[in-house]
Amino acid sequence: MTAGLKRISGVWTVRTVTLLFLFLGLFLALLFAVWQLSKAPSFQLFGDVVARVTTDQPYVALTFDDGPSKRYTLEVLNTLKVHNVKATFYVTGREAEQNPTHMKAIVVAGHDLGNHSYSHHRMVFMSPGRVRRELARTDAQIRKAGYAGAIRFRPPYGTRLITLPWVLKKQNRLTVMWDVAPDADHRLPTKTIVDAALQGASAGSIILLHPMYASRQNTRDALGAIIEGLRKRGLEPVTVSKLLAARTER
Repeated sequence: MTAGLKRISGVWTVRTVTLLFLFLGLFLALLFAVWQLSKAPSFQLFGDVVARVTTDQPYVALTFDDGPSKRYTLEVLNTLKVHNVKATFYVTGREAEQNPTHMKAIVVAGHDLGNHSYSHHRMVFMSPGRVRRELARTDAQIRKAGYAGAIRFRPPYGTRLITLPWVLKKQNRLTVMWDVAPDADHRLPTKTIVDAALQGASAGSIILLHPMYASRQNTRDALGAIIEGLRKRGLEPVTVSKLLAARTER
């Protein structure tokens, strides 16, 4: 009788451990799937998202994340001016608050401004109230700079899941992602960034660059060559607003 109980107990233990490992594996797989979903460039659970557009015009949108930066915004603006290009700056509210002169310089130069949150924290698990505050505080700085256009949103790190898209949908606000990110690694050399941008871009692309900090000198050095290379390929860098206005699918 005792041997039988031990045998049953042993079988039950093996089954329990097997089930635990199975459930753990399923849980981890689910977490991975959710994480991948949160980063999907062309899909979100609520509201509209765009990573590239279908267009018969030779346009690509040139976009910059983060900042404005005291040290580097004017350098970026000067490069754009030299090449006669209008672009889109997705700014954080905190940095916009700290650098109002540079915000106004972006507007005066005729570029688009977009909302990149206030704090640049991941917003996947933020409460609806905090999401609304992040958006509103950044919007206020953008309007204070004199920008009158539509304020579209780009999520920090490109991640969003349920709450953030739900709030954006309630506000009828477009999420703008990207399909070309040549400087995702700040350690990449300038030529690699240029080559990746030119090889990845085609009509309708949205190009993401990060030129606002000291570690991004290679991106700033690449900007002029990217613009020249795009034009040699027959592509014209424009704002997100101009690219969206040229899309053929509705």
